[in-house]
Amino acid sequence: MIARHDFAGEFIGTFLLVFFCCSSVAVTVLFSAHVGLFQIATVQGLSVTLSIYATRYLSCAHLNPAVSIAMVIGRRMSAVRLPAYLIAQFAGAFAAAAVLYLIFGDSITRFEQIHGIVRGAPESVRTAMIFGEFYPNPGAGATASVSMLTAMLTEGIGTFALVFFIFSLTEDCNLGRPDGMIAPLFIGIAVALIVSVTAPLTQTGLNPARDFSPRLFSMLQGWHRAAFSGEWYGSLAVYIAGPLAGAGLASLLFTRIVEPLMKSKKETDTGKCDTGHPAKRQEL
Repeated sequence: MIARHDFAGEFIGTFLLVFFCCSSVAVTVLFSAHVGLFQIATVQGLSVTLSIYATRYLSCAHLNPAVSIAMVIGRRMSAVRLPAYLIAQFAGAFAAAAVLYLIFGDSITRFEQIHGIVRGAPESVRTAMIFGEFYPNPGAGATASVSMLTAMLTEGIGTFALVFFIFSLTEDCNLGRPDGMIAPLFIGIAVALIVSVTAPLTQTGLNPARDFSPRLFSMLQGWHRAAFSGEWYGSLAVYIAGPLAGAGLASLLFTRIVEPLMKSKKETDTGKCDTGHPAKRQEL
């Protein structure tokens, strides 16, 4: 019963998240609907927030393999539940890519015809970026210079920040966390913040399912090798290994260091920044 609920929640939530995140890129590439990075970041942040709200009663609403693995490392979720989460997330992301292509497929083909783009050729990265991420971001212009190591580090740090924010915003040990009903809003804001900073470099993946499944779909739809950023192993290292490493480190940092510090502080005072030495409080 739990596995069924977990699968449904993660499939639906990841579908919604990936569909709107990829669609925000699609309408920018095809129609110039968004003229600034902040607009795309806002759409993607809202996608995360609303997808969590829509499905968190069914599952834990991780919607991201990196988050699920981080929760297992941090002992917030049993490893027994992990396979259902991962399968649902990758499947939901693939379904989202298929629906997106169903809607925008004709527009993509027309865009390629107008601009003389041969699908599968190196220049078709301009449309392949609708599905998977690339480094450097094809839309960033000639000024972007990003090596595989830099891209992997960028994705790792971005996912580290995201997972650390998730722990900080949802764990009881943090007395400064927001109310649980609005925590998804702040998680979405965190995503928008990270996208605003890292997207010019790597298009901001942070989520192996959001990257790999749509990338696989585009490869099957004729983009072939152009669906990958450089060599195939570069895309896997940057958008899968990078986020997983960052998420794991964030989980260990929070559960092994930050959480014990918060709990020890909670035992001695209220956790507020204005609670100093008793003598000083009396003087005030």
